[in-house]
Amino acid sequence: MTLDEILRDLHALREDLLVFERKYNMPTEVFFQAYSNGEEPADTAWVLDWSEWAATYELLEDRLTQYRRGVQRLLMDAQVSSLSQLMERTARHEPVAVPA
Repeated sequence: MTLDEILRDLHALREDLLVFERKYNMPTEVFFQAYSNGEEPADTAWVLDWSEWAATYELLEDRLTQYRRGVQRLLMDAQVSSLSQLMERTARHEPVAVPA
């Protein structure tokens, strides 16, 4: 997997979260805190949305962690010498493989 692929996933997930935020007029972080504390929807028609919303947010967090770790590994393995050098490559949309 490349950094660009992970970033595309992040953008798509954020767009999905915006749909829920606009529908329920609430930021995802506020929703997720309540959801994590066991709060249930007032309307049973919202159950599937809430489950999908929470799962999408968790996936976003996983992808962010994957991206950050990938950047750290690239720097530690000396595949790039600095974040600036990495940004030069990503800004040109070069495929930068994330070390396993």
